[in-house]
Amino acid sequence: MKLCIASGKGGAGKTTITAGLAHVWGGSVLAADLDVEAPNLHLFLRPDLPDEETVTLPVPELNPERCTQCGLCRDICHYGAVARFAGRVSFFPDMCHGCGGCFAVCAAGALRTGGRELGRLHRGSFADGRFLMGRSRIGEAMTPPLLRRLLFRLDAMLEDRAADAFMDAPPGVSCPAMTAARGADAMLLAAEPTPFGLHDFRLACEAFSTLGMPLAAVLNRAGQDAACDGAVLEYCAEHGIPVLGALPFDEAAARGYAAGKLVPDISPAWRERFEALAEAVASFLHGAGLQTGRRHA
Repeated sequence: MKLCIASGKGGAGKTTITAGLAHVWGGSVLAADLDVEAPNLHLFLRPDLPDEETVTLPVPELNPERCTQCGLCRDICHYGAVARFAGRVSFFPDMCHGCGGCFAVCAAGALRTGGRELGRLHRGSFADGRFLMGRSRIGEAMTPPLLRRLLFRLDAMLEDRAADAFMDAPPGVSCPAMTAARGADAMLLAAEPTPFGLHDFRLACEAFSTLGMPLAAVLNRAGQDAACDGAVLEYCAEHGIPVLGALPFDEAAARGYAAGKLVPDISPAWRERFEALAEAVASFLHGAGLQTGRRHA
């Protein structure tokens, strides 16, 4: 089972929820941080990461001795990665999407395959299971190819040893978030009950519902604004989205999180809340026909 924990906006609590669920779940767990531009799940689960893999994107390199300066590679490139100055072709690897169109039209065979580093994958383990994370190269603007490699590695780890995977997705609903979500079996959305949070939660529900997978929600920092709490619950009821729990706003939890602590370990009350959320998540997944290895308390 692969559960993607996502949100309509940054700061809604998806990393808190991912870390907490992975910590209390029981059974075989694989925690994966797919927020490759700003990964922080490791700050809470504190894994040992001995394995590292560099991920590259195949990009063209020009052999000037064979280039006829015909310009067909520039004409076919929709990403601005090829330009022509004073009759000379120039390539800009950082803008290349790796589509291969330039290779297809180069009759002179003036292009060879080079590589642009997209980022790195890190694998290892933490106290409650295995861990996988990606980190994009500083300055890299394109993350979906790195995410696809991360998802490939995630599936390989699950094939090697079955586990319940908790995937901390990139925030929002742009290409990275949608790429991450497509690798999951079900989704859990962290809903922030504020005016901005409600707006972005609606966008997330509309976007992720197109993927046709089971979708549920959990309120995070509930109780600050009763009207916003009610608006989120009303929206979920109208659209058939089950709400699996409500984690209250609590200054002690905020202080613990800021110090890098796992929220379930802050107090027995917080432990009970996350145990209840884990049980609700397991029931939701079972109801959707997905099997988990959770050991029930």
